[in-house]
Amino acid sequence: HAGPEDVAVGPDGHLYATSEDGAILRISPRGGAVDVIATTAGRPLGIEVANDGSLLVANAHVGVQRIGLDGAVSDILTAVNDKPLVYADDLAVADDGTIYLTEASTKFGAKEYGGTLSGSLLDILEHGGNGLVVEYRPATDTARVLLKDLDFPNGIAISDDQTFLLIAETGNYRILKYWLSGPAAGSVEVIVDNLPGFPDNINPGLNGRFWIGLVAPRNRFLDDYSSRPFARKVAQRLPPFLRPSPVPSSHVFAIDGDGEVLMYLHDPAARYPMLTGAVETRGAIYFSSLTGNHVPWIDKRDLL
Repeated sequence: HAGPEDVAVGPDGHLYATSEDGAILRISPRGGAVDVIATTAGRPLGIEVANDGSLLVANAHVGVQRIGLDGAVSDILTAVNDKPLVYADDLAVADDGTIYLTEASTKFGAKEYGGTLSGSLLDILEHGGNGLVVEYRPATDTARVLLKDLDFPNGIAISDDQTFLLIAETGNYRILKYWLSGPAAGSVEVIVDNLPGFPDNINPGLNGRFWIGLVAPRNRFLDDYSSRPFARKVAQRLPPFLRPSPVPSSHVFAIDGDGEVLMYLHDPAARYPMLTGAVETRGAIYFSSLTGNHVPWIDKRDLL
């Protein structure tokens, strides 16, 4: 099973991962057995554990799905404002059950355009502000758009105190902070800008940390032609092998809620390329990947 794009730690201590073939995997920690607990239709990306122990998945081809404790798969959000979701990417779950979802692109659907990587490259090339952040309340089955006109919003996480969201705006190499409560409620600010690569997933760690993956380094063509939309559109129409493509790399980093970098991990050999993020437990850090075929991890004692 390739492409464990996101990983969550269940209440049973097992890891739960999405995969490219649509399977939801249960993995024993530290290199243990791997079991398929459910099969979704499409390409699941972000995964989180709900308050009742079930799993919530952002399926790029479908929308938000729930994986029951018995492995049953149900679609719980497939459209917003009567428009089908075409690139559900990542999600965060609040203590009250509210789900916050990124739709990376409303234009270049992952299914329609040949997969998540192809769709993402087309959207980032266009740089057209096609992304949304959505708030969904399962109790009332209501959804509303919190943010729009974003350039490929990707990872999303909620703070421990439930006062703000962090959002990775991949196409602009930055991290946004959206206030959910307090005097700044409803406003958004940039807390990390001009990153050296494309930020992907965001996962809460311990002690107020947030872990972020840099799935690929910045692209010279995209930077040079950032203000020339015509050149970007020409590049979109090139055969896939001629378009700008990601360079293999392995980077993750941790920040606090104000954007201060707390830790940076980098493998110069890129043995695990296209890392999308990291999940932290008391004893280990587990890494997710867009294209890998396993979930690498490190013992935190090795970082001391």
